[in-house]
Amino acid sequence: QVKLVESGGGLVQPGGSLRLSCAASGFTFSSYGMNWYRQAPGKERELVAVINSAGSITNYAESVKGRFTISRDNAKNTVYLQMNSLKPEDTAVYYCNVRSIWQKDYWGQGTQVTVSS
Repeated sequence: QVKLVESGGGLVQPGGSLRLSCAASGFTFSSYGMNWYRQAPGKERELVAVINSAGSITNYAESVKGRFTISRDNAKNTVYLQMNSLKPEDTAVYYCNVRSIWQKDYWGQGTQVTVSS
């Protein structure tokens, strides 16, 4: 079965950096695009970054462009989100996501990122 496990969240000061990881299993990782979403308290879940199966195409929400970088290591079945110049408004639970060819969404348990001084 599909399993996604996020890690790397924590408390960081404004301007700081964090690197999130998502370890995937239960499917052919190298065949699927991967996504990072986030959900802040009281807000809708929003798409933050996407990467294609080969890792050659990425796209970002306007709010994180130039600060966040999504990448993947298909040998390790892992997708990453490097977050730099963090702001308090980046505080959220961050989720890893994959969508199957039948349009079913799979989610990890999420990892909390808190940006505060």
